[in-house]
Amino acid sequence: MKVLVIGRGGREHALVWKVAKSPKVTEIFAAPGNDGIAQLATCVAIEETAIEQLVTFALKEKIDLTIVGPENSLSAGVVDAFLAAGLAIFGPTQAAAQIEASKQYAKDLMAKYDIPTAAYAVFTAYDQAWEYVKTQGVPIVIKADGLAAGKGVVVATTLEEAQQALQSMLIDASFGQAGARVVIEECLVGEEFSFMAFVHGQAVYPMLLSQDHKRAYDGDLGPNTGGMGAYSDVPQISEVARQQALETIMQRMATALVTEGRPFTGFLYGGCMLTKTGVKTIEFNARFGDPETEILLPRLESDLVTIIEDILADKTPEITWSNQQSLGICLAGLGYPGTVTTLGQPIVGLETLADRTHIQVFHAGTKLQDKHWTVNGGRAAFLVTQAPTLAQAQAQLKEALAELSQTAVFWRTDIGDKALLKAKE
Repeated sequence: MKVLVIGRGGREHALVWKVAKSPKVTEIFAAPGNDGIAQLATCVAIEETAIEQLVTFALKEKIDLTIVGPENSLSAGVVDAFLAAGLAIFGPTQAAAQIEASKQYAKDLMAKYDIPTAAYAVFTAYDQAWEYVKTQGVPIVIKADGLAAGKGVVVATTLEEAQQALQSMLIDASFGQAGARVVIEECLVGEEFSFMAFVHGQAVYPMLLSQDHKRAYDGDLGPNTGGMGAYSDVPQISEVARQQALETIMQRMATALVTEGRPFTGFLYGGCMLTKTGVKTIEFNARFGDPETEILLPRLESDLVTIIEDILADKTPEITWSNQQSLGICLAGLGYPGTVTTLGQPIVGLETLADRTHIQVFHAGTKLQDKHWTVNGGRAAFLVTQAPTLAQAQAQLKEALAELSQTAVFWRTDIGDKALLKAKE
């Protein structure tokens, strides 16, 4: 088989890494890929949203299966174009991907189909939005309606923060059209977790739970990011809560999209929170989470390509997972999620970590220059490990991180702490 993976980040590196383990696969391409992915696949210089070029390439190379990584490619309609050309592809259509491309659409759908979520209101005018916030009080959550690379969410704990967020999105247009409309939500309190599933129409095949860390700094402080680290399992979430999330969030959304005439195929991501009144939905994504992909795929013992083939053929796939616990930490360029000040600088020590048998390095925003890995984006790379317990996994990563210089990158040191505290109770 020839497989094409669309995307350029750590998620796509993990996908390519997993696809490369399939005995069915003879050749892998990535568009556009990155220097880390280039060690496993042939990278082609085609942007994720260059739909016609992607279709032309897939037809020319006789690609047997395409897997889509990023949301911008999905919202641009890459799946629709591939299907129209008779090409096998795993991902939702442009219509189904609206659950991520428009937060208002997702919230309206949740309200219509009784999918538990936070109370919300939608605004396009600054004055009306600001009046609403003053009436509701803080803490309050302000979201850009469109795609903003995971950065269009502000959890305002003061009225000043809320006002700044509204001004940034609605007046300064800091997110462009994505922030021309805002969704303002009540601030849910509880334990957050990521629930992902392979979905095809009403068929939902759940993955293991994981917990992402969005804030830039230890102690969940600082601005929201695309994700600074993750781990799996999540002992804070009981089996009862997991089952509730599966039935009332994941399955209910899959059924809702079928009913709406826009059935979903692909990786469905449910951002969930266990509150005092039960599990509620924070958001939906129309693709594999990042960095959750990097920590979950190493735990997947089954062949990913076979799973996808079976799902597309309406067969029930065999999906088995390792009992090993997984933990991953993001190395981010200094200044992230704002302007990165260390672009082009070497990540001293990263080359030697790749030689450790229990450390997997997934590259996102890096570039290989003179045999040294340098910073080429906000989230540069992810270090991932597995161990019988999360405590052991965390210790393994901390030992590895001690070999890295912090002159070009920073990272959080508390990924997994919540789970370890739960284990001690």
